[in-house]
Amino acid sequence: MAGKLVLVATPIGNLGDLSPRAVEALADADVVACEDTRRTGKLLAHAGVSAPRLLVVNEHTEKASAAEIADLIVAGNMVALVTDAGTPAVSDPGAKVVQAVLKVGAEVEAVPGPSAALSALVVSGLPTGRFCFEGFLPKKGRHRTDRLHALAAEPRTMVLFEAPHRLARTLGDLASALGGDRAIAIVREQTKLHEEVWRGTLADAVAQVGEAEPRGEYVLVVAGCPDPAPPSVTQIRAALEERLADGLSRRDAAAAVAADLGVSRRAVYQISLKD
Repeated sequence: MAGKLVLVATPIGNLGDLSPRAVEALADADVVACEDTRRTGKLLAHAGVSAPRLLVVNEHTEKASAAEIADLIVAGNMVALVTDAGTPAVSDPGAKVVQAVLKVGAEVEAVPGPSAALSALVVSGLPTGRFCFEGFLPKKGRHRTDRLHALAAEPRTMVLFEAPHRLARTLGDLASALGGDRAIAIVREQTKLHEEVWRGTLADAVAQVGEAEPRGEYVLVVAGCPDPAPPSVTQIRAALEERLADGLSRRDAAAAVAADLGVSRRAVYQISLKD
């Protein structure tokens, strides 16, 4: 099978970020699958690429288009998949297309490049060793509440996308769920003329956004949940008293408290001896 699917990352703002390899992939493609033919047409013109057949793949057409793309590749065509900005299949169409192409046994490649999530993460000043990408939060209802509740206990740095008209609400919900003192970086309009990075706490972010109407595209980078403070001697003693009152021996009570509080059994036993 000579055909294949190539996922091509495109600029998130500055057209200078289009890589030579991306230009080559677009020029070699028999078909370019894209979200918006006008926007992709301008990108191809900027790259000096004669526009091949353009196939629309957006959130409404992806399922049907995925099957068509798989058929094109089986027939020997090279299909390049792009989104309006950034890396395909990351909070954008693409995942269903990849699945359909793999299902028919065809090859899938990626031409890496701009990523709004990673670019925001590395300038945030927050830990990058472990992070999770959350994309857009559910817009409302139980799904949104459950996701916020889960994020409150998430230890890794979190990266989220948000639209300007929902920014204030999302910051308020994050502050309520995670605590106003949690650190956040708000990255706006990356690589564009009015690029901006704001760093502070969620409480300060709520106040900051309330001062002006949000505009542009936003990435939120939020600090993970800090490790809980170790239990105090007072807390350990209170837990021991409860276990002893239940009739456990000193040794068994110390073992139970150590397991409950995640501390050394030896340390708990030594505290019990001082009572």
